[in-house]
Amino acid sequence: MKKRHTRTVPELIAHKRDGGALSEAEIQGLIEGFTAGDVADYQMSAFAMATFLKGMTPKETAALTLAMRDSGRVVELKKAPGRYVDKHSTGGVGDKISICLAPIVAACGVRVPMVSGRGLGHTGGTLDKLEAIPGFSVEMTVKQFIAQTDRLGCALIGQTGDIAPADKRLYALRDVTGTIESIPLITASILSKKLAEGIDGLVLDVKVGKGAFMKSLDDARALAKSIVRVGKLAKKKVTAVLTTMDTPLGHAVGNALETAEAIDVLHGRGPADVREITFALGAEMIRLAGLAKTEKEARAQMTQAIASGAAAEVMRKIIAAQGGDPDVVDDLNKLPRAKSKLAVKAPKSGFVHGIDAMEIGLTGVALGAGRTRADQDVNPAVGVMLEKKQGDRVQKGETLAYLHVDARKGTKPLLDRVAAAYQLGPRPPSVKPLVLDVIRR
Repeated sequence: MKKRHTRTVPELIAHKRDGGALSEAEIQGLIEGFTAGDVADYQMSAFAMATFLKGMTPKETAALTLAMRDSGRVVELKKAPGRYVDKHSTGGVGDKISICLAPIVAACGVRVPMVSGRGLGHTGGTLDKLEAIPGFSVEMTVKQFIAQTDRLGCALIGQTGDIAPADKRLYALRDVTGTIESIPLITASILSKKLAEGIDGLVLDVKVGKGAFMKSLDDARALAKSIVRVGKLAKKKVTAVLTTMDTPLGHAVGNALETAEAIDVLHGRGPADVREITFALGAEMIRLAGLAKTEKEARAQMTQAIASGAAAEVMRKIIAAQGGDPDVVDDLNKLPRAKSKLAVKAPKSGFVHGIDAMEIGLTGVALGAGRTRADQDVNPAVGVMLEKKQGDRVQKGETLAYLHVDARKGTKPLLDRVAAAYQLGPRPPSVKPLVLDVIRR
């Protein structure tokens, strides 16, 4: 490791554990050492836990973000006219928005170089959902990434070895060490790879509620302001949209199931909540790109992109360019399917007041749709399909949801878990708005 600081790595960890602030040089040296292999995974895991428990100052968070950005290549876009804007979600259950959002806004003229992640904790990852498309590859070189973004208006990839390698390794460690829900670590993780993309602007979807990493509106605002502040320090346009995640988004939870639901949106179908979040985020992306002055104007552009078939055509081209079967866009039966569907029955009559998103997400993980270890593969076909959503009326014995499974053995506890995730009441519930706040500075 470069001699950029006076403390050893164990001393840095202990200093942060005790609530001390680290200098920019110390953070830079730590990340350089981690990238080079001089700082062991167990040491970085300990540092992540110390940061989780004690936090970071804004200056430390900015230093960590930039150090992680600079751990690899910083992409130079600007080879084609137009503005490059990406979107990132902090993660929620049933969050398949990127898959429909990216081709829609690309069809409106925004260039979308989207670098996404895999499943983290109880939430699914965009890459896992895209890989449910037969043949689809999320791996490409930076050169290919730039070329496809300029040619098609969008590329949907995972982190390459070139882009923020320190974040890629730390992201995997956080997933299995109980250090996911840390505002400084989330800020640095998101912005390091987003700044490395060379984008002009970023729209952040900060999920709030039971199924989100941010459980309270105050925590979500703190994260949003942290990211907007650090983004501004890096001279990027960043907007944060706070959206509710008490109940799962849409009906589908599981990789192929969610991909199918996202493709439905490209055809003007799909659940109302998925469409609304897609339009809310897309309107901000189009405005940041300078292609619309008002939200109403931006939404009209998105509506036209869907109605004309332009959004679906962009998706076909993206899938074909990345090795997948573009016919999936018009035939969802080409996606993987589980061997069996098991019905979850309502224990009583009433109205659906809530669906515990965390419990549904963890059920998906238990079925094989997510990970409990960083090195695990996922099953693209399995998951949960919610038949009843918040506000719906149900009768005793009616189907609330289906488990999509490849093996029936051992599923009884999961059926009970999903049934218990539904909160039923005698009267219709009051429902929170989907968009809770928008933070631009």
